[in-house]
Amino acid sequence: MASPRWKPNVTVAAVIERDGRFLLVEEQAGDGLRLNTPAGHLDPGESPAEGCARETLEETAHHFTPTSLIGIYMARARPVAEGGEDITYMRFAFAGTLGAFEEGRALDDGIVRTVWMTLDEIRASVARHRSPLLLQCIEDHLAGKRYPMEIVQVDDSVRSAP
Repeated sequence: MASPRWKPNVTVAAVIERDGRFLLVEEQAGDGLRLNTPAGHLDPGESPAEGCARETLEETAHHFTPTSLIGIYMARARPVAEGGEDITYMRFAFAGTLGAFEEGRALDDGIVRTVWMTLDEIRASVARHRSPLLLQCIEDHLAGKRYPMEIVQVDDSVRSAP
């Protein structure tokens, strides 16, 4: 019998910088309170850029418009506990424009708060990062890595009902 086909989990992330600080979320994970860029899973029917905008709004109450792709990354998650699920993530990280804040908007389940952190603070908190890609995405952003949005092509079939 053949083993099931392997598929990475597609995630999207926003790298948002303002005045030398980066917008992160502090979230409750299976292994404690963790830090991450606003990020989450791509939903059916949406492009990576649309998913990034949605996740940023849901996790930070800020509107976000992706304007460039920083990079595409892969990482394998270590199981939280013995018997935990072994997952590989493929992350599309975007830079963009931070928009309006929706005062009073409830944040996604598990999100405790948003925080603005300097690069030094982020480097000093590596043990609390939810994703091993968090720091790499920020460092690539600071290095000026930017790719045009057109590099990610989304066929119309993605938006059509199955």
